[in-house]
Amino acid sequence: MTTQTPKPPLTFYRTGPMPCPYLGGRVERNLFTELNGAQSQRLHDQLAEAGFRRSHHIVYRPSCPDCNGCIPVRIPVAAFEMSRSQRRVWSRNTDLRVTTGPARATEEHYALFVRYQDARHQGGEMATMSFSDFRAMIEDAVVQTELVSIRDDAGRLVGACLTDQLTRGYSAVYSYFEPDEDRRSLGTFCVLWLLDRARSQKLDHLYLGYWIAECAKMSYKSRFQPVEHLGTKGWQTGPLPRATYSD
Repeated sequence: MTTQTPKPPLTFYRTGPMPCPYLGGRVERNLFTELNGAQSQRLHDQLAEAGFRRSHHIVYRPSCPDCNGCIPVRIPVAAFEMSRSQRRVWSRNTDLRVTTGPARATEEHYALFVRYQDARHQGGEMATMSFSDFRAMIEDAVVQTELVSIRDDAGRLVGACLTDQLTRGYSAVYSYFEPDEDRRSLGTFCVLWLLDRARSQKLDHLYLGYWIAECAKMSYKSRFQPVEHLGTKGWQTGPLPRATYSD
């Protein structure tokens, strides 16, 4: 009779202090671990529930001793209702064709990603990503993930979203879109499309990552209502908490 040696639990690490990419003048530290092996999908589900996000094969969560500004948020799919402005965005984009497929990097997607970075995030750490870096971001995963592609009626790629599949929901990992299509509000449309798809599949939640009140690029997530946030009492609805700082 042979016995199996129990697998060790996940090992978590903490990064050293780095400049915060969201709040100027502040320092960031992250708690992270690596996903690998046959249990990666199950562990990813559990860690998403605990407020972690995925990047490549790493899952992480902010762990800053002097700041709690990054609030994990998710949308309860069944309870979500479009606002008046969101209904206008949805109607404005009925001509778009949305498809899903394997998470594979292409030159077309990379060109769109570069245009988006140059227009929206110039000077950020992702703005200098090579095609190899981009391909790693899209394809380096040990969990179920897919790439959502959004095209106009001429077939031009105007938006995309890397999306992880969870047992009872989706996690929007990263989206990028055509910067000269401001009228379409493609970032909002992408979230609305994911919510509509999740509802049709009777899934529970769409995870949107971290809401940061003081960062305009992240604060938009509170416009999808109702929104749940993760706090000391677990996931709950209600007003999103404001950050507190100690220097």
